[in-house]
Parts: sequence; C-alpha cells; structure tokens
Amino acid sequence: AFALCKKYDVEPAFKGYGGFPATICVGVDDIAIHGIPATNEILEEGQTISVDMGIKYKGYYSDMASTLAVGKIDDDGERLLDITKLALNAAISKAVEGNTIGDIGHAMYTTANMAGFSVILDMVGHGIGKELHEEPQVPCIGTPGNGILLKENMILAIEAMINEGDSDLIFEDDGWTTRTKDGKRSAIFEHTVRVGKKTAEILTIK
Repeated sequence: AFALCKKYDVEPAFKGYGGFPATICVGVDDIAIHGIPATNEILEEGQTISVDMGIKYKGYYSDMASTLAVGKIDDDGERLLDITKLALNAAISKAVEGNTIGDIGHAMYTTANMAGFSVILDMVGHGIGKELHEEPQVPCIGTPGNGILLKENMILAIEAMINEGDSDLIFEDDGWTTRTKDGKRSAIFEHTVRVGKKTAEILTIK
C-alpha cells in the first residue's frame, strides 16, 4: 500500500496520524477498527480481513474500507460481509440534499438489526476534505429527520461498521486496536461520498 502511494504520488492519510504507525488499518475476524498490520500474523483460510485506507491528493483526503474473505469462509461470514455492504449502500442512498445525518445512520442500523447484527457505537464516520476527520460525525445509528441537514456537495466518509454479535468493543493496550468484546467477527465497508441533489456520488470507486 505504501509503495502504491509512492508510485501514484499521493500521501498515505493514516501513517503518522496521531502516531498511527502504518499505511493501512487491518482487522482479522474479531479485530474491529484501527488494527495495526503485523508481519508475524499469518492469514488462514476461512478468516475475514478488513482493509481501511485513506490518501491525501492535492490537499484533499479520501477514505475507504472493505472486508474480504481469506479463501473460502463459512456461510455466516459471507452473510456478515453481504449485510455490511448492503448497510453501506443503504446509507449512501440517503446522502442526498434535504435528508439528515440521522437518515444515514438509521439506514445502517435498520439493515444490520433486521439481519440480527449490531452496529458499532464507539466509532463514527465523518466529514472529510482538507482534513481527514471533519464535522459532521456520521454514526451507524440515527433517527430519521434528526441531525444535521445535508446539503449538495458536502463530502462524507460513510462507514458501515457491523458486528456479528454485540456492539461492545475492547480497546487494546497499543492505543489503536479494537476488538469485539464477545470475540465474534466484525466487518467494515466505507466510501467517501459527495452529497448530491438527487443521488449521492461515490468518490472512492472507479
């Protein structure tokens, strides 16, 4: 990831941010958010791994994440990934002028809850632009019609962060890594999105 940043003349957004030591955040199975890559951690068939990465280009930031299967995974794992991706898409569909931050969070929460999963409450999506993290915060839960009113051309990093079990997280001693308290798997899908007049535009996709 760092080599690709150099190749395309962009800056890795996370490396050095608040002391974070790596170019990407990774999370295997129950590692939820802000996991640190380690050379001694060998991937195994059946695991899931999240990859979260941001870049800075010409003074502006973008941020995105995906969760992937390591080889073949069980049906429950596939369902977790599918529902998390579905929750992100539902949230993005609400990123239009006249809606609110609450509409975005409600879409994620409802999608996860109907599938029997929980959303992470300790972390949020965010505004993004000349800084990696800007206002407003974009939680994975919300009430329709509540919160900041969305306007065309607002840029948001929308993050669907969903746990297979409970929402509670444990914060590790490294100051960054979080894992699910119950040891069940966690998934994240994220895009940087421009709020549109009638349709949101995903900026972190070809």
